[in-house]
Amino acid sequence: MTVLDDRTTAATWPAAYPQGWAVVDVETTGLARDDRIVSAAVYRLDARGNVEDHWYTLVNPERDPGPVWIHGLTSDVLEGAPLFPEIAAEFAARLDGRVLVAHNAMFDWQMIAREYARAESAAPVRQRLCTIALAKELSLPLPNHKLESLAAHFGVVQRRAHNALDDARVLAEAFRPSLHAAAELGVRLPLLECRPLTEWASSPERPRIGQQASGPSAYRANSWRPSRKRPPCPYPNPGRYETDKPLKQGMRVAFSGDTSVDRELLEDRTVDAGLHVAGSVSRLTSLLVTNDPDAATSKTLKARSFGTPVVDEAAYTQLLRDVAPADG
Repeated sequence: MTVLDDRTTAATWPAAYPQGWAVVDVETTGLARDDRIVSAAVYRLDARGNVEDHWYTLVNPERDPGPVWIHGLTSDVLEGAPLFPEIAAEFAARLDGRVLVAHNAMFDWQMIAREYARAESAAPVRQRLCTIALAKELSLPLPNHKLESLAAHFGVVQRRAHNALDDARVLAEAFRPSLHAAAELGVRLPLLECRPLTEWASSPERPRIGQQASGPSAYRANSWRPSRKRPPCPYPNPGRYETDKPLKQGMRVAFSGDTSVDRELLEDRTVDAGLHVAGSVSRLTSLLVTNDPDAATSKTLKARSFGTPVVDEAAYTQLLRDVAPADG
């Protein structure tokens, strides 16, 4: 792939592109709503993707560190690390005024936003860019969307996978040629809004760091993931959503891909409106909500094959404001 050199960049760089980037990676105790960050790294880049500086910190999660066999951070290592509120200001300074860049940015942003919500604060981030989405926009010939595949495509060597600092370095090095390719091809950057969590409440206090889990089976047995099984929707499914008509209670709504609003909050609002959250797409699905309708995910492919209506998150948020009651 051809990449712009600095002279070409200076002459043709798109004026609409952001003026600074914060490439971020966080390692966590798990993937659920009440999991915590155990380490974080930020590479600050200028408008054209050149590295300005980098920063890394451990974070005491105040609980079991979770999958140590993945991130390598034991209870002993994390015991003396700062708590998130103690690094929140420095972290925020690294993010301020920049677009957050991450590989699967929805996950990193949600973990960061939840930590700031717990600290009764908010991260100064207004937009994010997912490098998976950017790779799709560029039609990169990747075998999959793992970071290691993106790195290999651009000849970037990974030294310590699942180490936040090294993962952030690898992503920063792979992001720069991706950004330049996008500028050369006139590609619209897949930027999404980041909204601070104002409706999220911390879960009941968990035990602080204690006995170390010994492996994957031990972690699953002592998982901190809360049960998210929802009660069945009390209304019958009225069928598919029709354009220019309101949603109706009982409709089955599926979600796919990255969302600006925390996914669980969006699903909570869906349930509160009397709709059913569907985990997959079938012929009975009333509506698929996605910000990337052209993505070749199982849900979008099934939606196309079944003729399921598709709307983006912004349109869906508007529809949620006026859901029609179920039929008598």
